[in-house]
Amino acid sequence: ILVGFVALYAPVKTTVSEAGGIGQVLKFDAFNPTLFIGLGILSTAMACQHSAFIVSGSLENKTSSRWGTVTFYSIAVATALGAVMGTFGYLGFLENTEGDVLNNFTSDSLESNAARALLAITMFFTYPMIVARHVFVKLIFMGDMDGPLNDNGRPYRALGLFGRRELITLGIYFLTLIPALIFDDIGPVLSVTGSLGGSLLSYVAPGMVYLGVNGDAFLAYVANIVDSRQKGSKSNSPGDIELPVVGNANQVIQTAAPPSYPTGSKPWWWFLTLMPIWCALASSGARSMRNRLAEEPQPASQLEEDIEEIHPRPRDYWISMFFIVFGVIGAVAGLGSNIWVQVNS
Repeated sequence: ILVGFVALYAPVKTTVSEAGGIGQVLKFDAFNPTLFIGLGILSTAMACQHSAFIVSGSLENKTSSRWGTVTFYSIAVATALGAVMGTFGYLGFLENTEGDVLNNFTSDSLESNAARALLAITMFFTYPMIVARHVFVKLIFMGDMDGPLNDNGRPYRALGLFGRRELITLGIYFLTLIPALIFDDIGPVLSVTGSLGGSLLSYVAPGMVYLGVNGDAFLAYVANIVDSRQKGSKSNSPGDIELPVVGNANQVIQTAAPPSYPTGSKPWWWFLTLMPIWCALASSGARSMRNRLAEEPQPASQLEEDIEEIHPRPRDYWISMFFIVFGVIGAVAGLGSNIWVQVNS
């Protein structure tokens, strides 16, 4: 509804005509110093890692193909809606476009006030209800949303009305409502948090997590590449085992040790592709994963369940590394663009 409102009521035709036509708009406004600011804000809006486990856990038949279908169509629809709103919103107001495009519309219009009310309702039932509350309870109360139980086996409620769930929801809501009522324009805040937080959450963090979770496999992949380019080098691939000697029934089968940082001489592209950094991230993540799995073994019921195994692919490693580099560049460029805009505004 909000996208339709912006697309229908933004004065695109009048604004573009006054600017000299769409050709002049593309010529002078296609690229500008605030490019990375907008990229950060858009990345924040498109970031969905925080709800990935919640959504995937709600699938009836949890397979990689079904999960791929859900993510593809959901991201595609969100991208299309964002592109429509961004295009019509900017063409309607050009350089005067506010951080919240609804602020560009008049305050005495019934349609614009209805759109603002819909946005407020959306934020009310989205932000405190799902991600923020879930993360807060997980970090502070170890995932216990309802709190201690009373003598009747029900969650304790202050004054018979407010339990832990209600108090946390109201607290988060008022913490965000009060600043929103005080400040009229949060464009600078969105630009700074978008350029930094958006780049880190959307690109850097997922890439680091992927390399860390698949640390052993990544180190083995890199070691195989390095060993294949070293003359006369021989290395067992991870998981290779030494079979018992014939006739010795007491010989124990020994599994190869987990892969570590590749040793020996390195090829010319080693430092050019920042491999020392990626291997350090993978080594740290692999150690953390082994320690975590050792501390929290899965129950027997889960071990016996038929669970699809998904193995990492080499191209996924390179995509992760690209995301990290791109996110760092986007964060630095976005922060620099914010400083430039504030200084020259």
